[in-house]
Parts: sequence; C-alpha cells; structure tokens
Amino acid sequence: MNHEIDRQFELFNQLLGDKLFGHNTLHMGQTEQASESGSSIHASDTSLPPASAAQPETSSAIHTRPDPGREQRKGAPEVILGATKETAQIISMAHGLLNGTGRAIISRLRPESILPLQTEFQAYTVRTLAAARAMAVYRPDYIRKETGGHVGVISAGTSDIPVAEEAALIAEEMGCHVTPIYDVGVAGLHRLFGPLRELLSNEVDVIIVAAGMDGALPSVIAGLVPVPVIGLPTSIGYGLGGNGVAALLSMLQTCAPGLSVVNIDNGVGAGITAALIANRVAQAREHQSQ
Repeated sequence: MNHEIDRQFELFNQLLGDKLFGHNTLHMGQTEQASESGSSIHASDTSLPPASAAQPETSSAIHTRPDPGREQRKGAPEVILGATKETAQIISMAHGLLNGTGRAIISRLRPESILPLQTEFQAYTVRTLAAARAMAVYRPDYIRKETGGHVGVISAGTSDIPVAEEAALIAEEMGCHVTPIYDVGVAGLHRLFGPLRELLSNEVDVIIVAAGMDGALPSVIAGLVPVPVIGLPTSIGYGLGGNGVAALLSMLQTCAPGLSVVNIDNGVGAGITAALIANRVAQAREHQSQ
C-alpha cells in the first residue's frame, strides 16, 4: 500500500511538471493516419442502423487536448463524449488517445459519426455497442488489463439496457469482470432473486442498478446485499416525473443504506465509480493473499 501511495505522489509531481498532459491541436485534414499495417477487426454487438452522409465541417481548425495520462493519474480513462462534438473532433481526440494509451473510448455517438469513425480506424480493432451508442478503438498491440475486480450490472427493464451497457463497457475497460442481469424490475420482482443470489455467490464487489420509471429497484437491492450499490437513474418514464426525474428523486430519498446515486443516464459515471471501488477491493484481496 505504501508503494501505491509513493507512486501516486510521483504522478502528482509529474503532473505539476506537465508530463501527463497530452496537448493536441490538429488542423482539418492533418489528423494522423494509422501507421500500423494489417487487416481490420470489427466486433459489433448488434447491426448498426445505416449512417447518413457526413456533413462538411464548418470549422477551419480542430482544437483538442486529449488526456492520455488520466488513467495512470486517476485510475479512470478519458471518455470522449460524442454527442456534442463534430466527427472530425472525435477523430482528432481518438488519435491523440490512441497515440498515448493505445485505446480510445467514445460515448453517446451520433448515428452519422459511426461509419466515418469505422472507416478512419479500419486498421485498428473497433468494438461498437450500437444500443449504448458507444465505441472503443484499440491499437493492434493493445492488451486490456485485468484487475480482478467484479462489477454486477442490473437493469430494471429492457428499456434501461442501453445505459446499463454503457456502464458495463466502462467497467470492463477499467479491467473489471462484469456480470449483467437484465429485466428484473419491481413489476416482476420474483425474477430478481435467483440471478442476484448467483451474483453474490460469485463475490461481486459492487453492483450498478439502472432503473427508470419509479426507480425503486436500486433501493430494493441495496436493502438486500452487503456490497455498495450505485443507483443509475435512466430517462425512461413519462408524465410529471418523466425523463428520469422521478427515478433520480426516488433513489436520492432511499432509506436503504449503502446506495449512492449518479446523474440521470450517467452510465459513464456509474461505470467509473463502480470500477474504482471494485479495483480497490481486488487490490486489497491481492495484498491479503500475499
């Protein structure tokens, strides 16, 4: 443990010296092309909807500052938020992260960005999660670490699965083993107990529970399990408490101990928090076994 603390202080010293920042400002048409040779590998979980033709970019320059040292410094990687960026900006940031770490993770992709990204990175390994609108791009030599952390991801309904999968992707990319359990909400609570018992018997370290509508499932699970639970409210719902508001308020008002809550549809935040917990627990297990 002292070694880890010393390493953390060394990272802080490097940070103050600006050695962990990967600043990158690229002009249009000057993004670095993939230098690795070899055939492309595409792993897609579901078939993608047809992408519309990319619109011409209006900016004359692309200003990005990717942070490849974030995972070393923080324990969590930088994730590119695709929904608010032009495709050229996403490509520029992804190249910066690939050069620095060998991997780039993109969330909330717009449909029209998917095909240009797959084309740009055809010499890389590309993992696309269409339902979650997420993508991970790897250099051919990239090897994902395995920390020994175990994260459970539970969704109340099938409509909550896209956000749950976003959380699962992040936890996996942070080295955790992820066990998903989907469609076990309070409308048919008997569906929960068998899978939950199996999850606990496999020594899960932390559980993410994604739920919309009334958002009751995280409180139910937090009242049953001896591990931390992260409530992930989703924007599934309608009427007065629609768009996730009722689910968020319900989780925040829980009387079940051990439940923490992230923002509505914040699968990235839930995945990072769960993985940080699970990885620390796995590290403690390793120290105990030595």
